[in-house]
Amino acid sequence: MSVILAYLIACLLYGLIGWHFWRTKWNNPVQSTDDGTVTVGRENYVILIPLILHGYILYQSIFSGAGLSFGIGNAVSSIVWLTALIYWLSGFFFYRLEVMQTLVAPVAAVAVLLPLISPSPHPLTNIDLPAFKAHILVAMLAYSLLTIAALHALLMAVVERRLHHPTMPSVLTNLPPLLVMEKLLFRIIWAGFILLTLTLISGVAFSEEVFGQPVKFTHKTLFGFVSWGVFAALLAGRQLYGWRGRIAIRWTLIGFVILLLAYIGSKFVLEVVLQR
Repeated sequence: MSVILAYLIACLLYGLIGWHFWRTKWNNPVQSTDDGTVTVGRENYVILIPLILHGYILYQSIFSGAGLSFGIGNAVSSIVWLTALIYWLSGFFFYRLEVMQTLVAPVAAVAVLLPLISPSPHPLTNIDLPAFKAHILVAMLAYSLLTIAALHALLMAVVERRLHHPTMPSVLTNLPPLLVMEKLLFRIIWAGFILLTLTLISGVAFSEEVFGQPVKFTHKTLFGFVSWGVFAALLAGRQLYGWRGRIAIRWTLIGFVILLLAYIGSKFVLEVVLQR
């Protein structure tokens, strides 16, 4: 009963904070000091409460048995938690992008319940192997960074579409210029791409040690490498042909969707549709 209560409290807190961000940040200007730096609001400290509670829930859910419970519920919840955590940290350094918490908080309110709704059917073994721990950690960081890149691309698309609109929410007018946001987008993609590369290499090179069997060319592997190819093409296009704007946004979102199909999609089919 206490565990279920923790899930519900975290969900409620995320929802309330998301509603607060939407009501106060979307239409009100961002406060800044005289020297141009942006102040950190009290809500940036309050959101730490559901983040800690969410992290505790994930720890209890993932390490609940002899193995590592990492089904679709825990996987999606972990990615969203890491994404929310990174945005929380960015609030102290890149406050002008704090608007993204308006989108992340409601998603986290749903994601925190996923381990309860969809528990892991088959715990993973070999959790004591360093290669396994490194593979899982790098993979989750790669997914989180590329999730942030996708959200950032969506925000850029909204800003670009509203540039010539007669009215624009003040929170959008307080964002950095599109060129600055674009540079930040590619920095995030580069970091996520490097981690995704390490994830794929470790998955192939240490497959037998990590998963107990040689690497198999499944749809999960196929989509993983296709997603890697999309992001590689995007970064190459940026360097060689100066790709930017809508092209960069489109390729970022395509790569992210394929990446979702690679891991989350395969787990959804196996655990939810096929009940394996």
